[in-house]
Amino acid sequence: MARRRTFQNIIEHAFFLPLATILRVLPRRAALRMGEQLGRLTRVLLPSRYRRAIDNIRDSFPELSETEVEQLGDKTFRHLGISAAEMIRLDMFNSDEDLEKYFTFEGLEHLEKAREMGRGVLLATAHVGFWEVGTFFLPKLGFPAAFVAKKAKNPYFNNFMVRMREHAGGQVIDAKKGARQIVKTLSDGSCVGVLIDHHIRKSEAVQVPFFGRPAWTTPIITQMAMKRNIPVVPIFIYRTEDLTYRAEISEPIFLEGDLDEETITANTAKLTDIIEAAIRKEPSQWFWVHNRWRE
Repeated sequence: MARRRTFQNIIEHAFFLPLATILRVLPRRAALRMGEQLGRLTRVLLPSRYRRAIDNIRDSFPELSETEVEQLGDKTFRHLGISAAEMIRLDMFNSDEDLEKYFTFEGLEHLEKAREMGRGVLLATAHVGFWEVGTFFLPKLGFPAAFVAKKAKNPYFNNFMVRMREHAGGQVIDAKKGARQIVKTLSDGSCVGVLIDHHIRKSEAVQVPFFGRPAWTTPIITQMAMKRNIPVVPIFIYRTEDLTYRAEISEPIFLEGDLDEETITANTAKLTDIIEAAIRKEPSQWFWVHNRWRE
C-alpha cells in the first residue's frame, strides 16, 4: 500500500511540474487567466465536486434561482483556478513595490492595536479570496506571523506549499501537532492565523449554525483566546476585478466567559457568524467544493 502511494505521489508530481513551470514563466496576468480557464475545465473533470458546490450554494442561498446558482458555481471554479495559479506563484511577491502595487488595506490600525497589547494575536480567517497571500504581506508589513495548516497528503506538494508560505518570513504550523508551537508563537508576541471554516470531526468540534445549518467547527481559537485573554482579529483578503487584493481587518475581539461547553460554543458561533458575513460579501470566493455540512 505504501509503495502504491509513493508511486502515485511521484506521478502526481510529474504532472504538476510542467504546469507549475508554465504558470511561473508566464506574465502574472496571463498566468492567472490561464488558471481561471483551468478552473472552468476542472468543473468538467471533477463532476462530483461541481455537484457538491452547486448543492452547497443552493442550500446556503435558497433565494437564488437555479440559473443564479449555476452562475455562482461557475464563478467559484474560475476563482479556484486563479487561486491555484496564485499559489504556484506566491513566492514571486517579494518587494515593497509588489506590496504597493497589488494590495490595499482596510483596518490595518486594528492589527497594530492588538499587537501593542503584547499578548500575541489570533487571526480568525477562512478560505475566502486568496487567503494564502497573508503569508507575504504580514511579515512584509512588520507583523511576525505563523499560519496553521494541514499537511498535504503528497509530500512533494506539501514541501512546495511550505516553501511558498514561508518564503517571505512567515512560519507554517502543522494543524495536527501544533498546539505547543501556537502557544509559543503567541507568547513571543506574534500573530497566528487559523482558518476556522472547514469541517472538523465531531470529537474535536462544537456544532454551530453556518448559513442556517448546523456545522461541526473547531473551537481552537475560542479556547486559546478565552484561556489567555488573547485578542482575536478577523482578517479576510479578497481578490478584486483587476486582480489585485483588498485586505479587510476588523477590530480586535475579546472572547469572555467561563470555559464551559456552552460559552465556548457561543463564542465559536460568534466567530462563525463573522466568517459567514465575510463570505456573503464575495460568495464566489469561498471554497464551496468542501463537504462542510457533514453529519
